[in-house]
Amino acid sequence: MANPWRGDVALVIDGQTHVMRLTLGALAELEAAMQADSLLAMVERFENSSFTSQDVLALLKAGLRGGKCDVSDDVLLHAEIEGGPIGAARAAAELLARAFTAPSV
Repeated sequence: MANPWRGDVALVIDGQTHVMRLTLGALAELEAAMQADSLLAMVERFENSSFTSQDVLALLKAGLRGGKCDVSDDVLLHAEIEGGPIGAARAAAELLARAFTAPSV
């Protein structure tokens, strides 16, 4: 079960729910994958709606690894994500937001 206070975000892949989380290691991996100069630069891409599908995939991959989910890159590339591309982008943006803010009560 996803715990928003811990920064968790649930993602349904091929009908199975996975819990994603951006740990410090996952954030470092994400910076490299997105070739971002800083954490702020990553956040700004999503805030300004200037992210790419590769950015979304990088966020999902990092979050899945941070949540200790065994979903390979190949499976993720060919998976059916609940909500389609928009659902994937929303989950990625929520994951990034939860890494830096507490959930509203």
